[in-house]
Amino acid sequence: MTSHPGDALRAALHAADASTRLQAALSAGTYPRADYVDSLVERCAAEDDFFVRDMLTWALTRHPADLTVPRLIAETASDLPQARSQALHTLSKVGDPRGWAAVTEAVIQDADESVARAAWRAGVILVPVGSEYELARVLSTQLARGDRDVLLSLARALAELGEYARPALETARSHASPEVRAHALAIERLIEDPDDYFDSAIFEALRVVLDSD
Repeated sequence: MTSHPGDALRAALHAADASTRLQAALSAGTYPRADYVDSLVERCAAEDDFFVRDMLTWALTRHPADLTVPRLIAETASDLPQARSQALHTLSKVGDPRGWAAVTEAVIQDADESVARAAWRAGVILVPVGSEYELARVLSTQLARGDRDVLLSLARALAELGEYARPALETARSHASPEVRAHALAIERLIEDPDDYFDSAIFEALRVVLDSD
């Protein structure tokens, strides 16, 4: 009995060898089929190899958004952090406006940093006209969160919103936390000068905050 292509893909995506899984994802994107979508999304939640995950995302972008977007939005409610983060990342790569429905306050403030960072990036890419100020307001609730990489991720997202981020950042400059105030000031500096070096902007912002206290 001939095996069904969808079943063959699912089996290949669960192979022990990462190169086999990579080739399977590449093939699924090169020759897309509607019955591949579920297997690709499911594997995103469990795949531990970065390059395979990247190929899985690419393969999903090669399928019709009418099939992938609803499935990916549903995946952002998964109990598995990797499922949520990969779904958000893939939605940002698909770029379909319907993906905005997945960028909720809950995922922007997700306790898992990989999920939150994916949501920040997806939000900036998918935000519809008229929702930019509200997105910036919710993003600003995450100021001073995490280590340098997390701080930088949020800074990039808010800086990309540009003038839309200014009201939220101005409000944050009155926050009780000096770390929040410094992060907000640093992002304002990056909006004014995108070529500015983030670490120096943070250092200067901290100096300003401490001098004003």
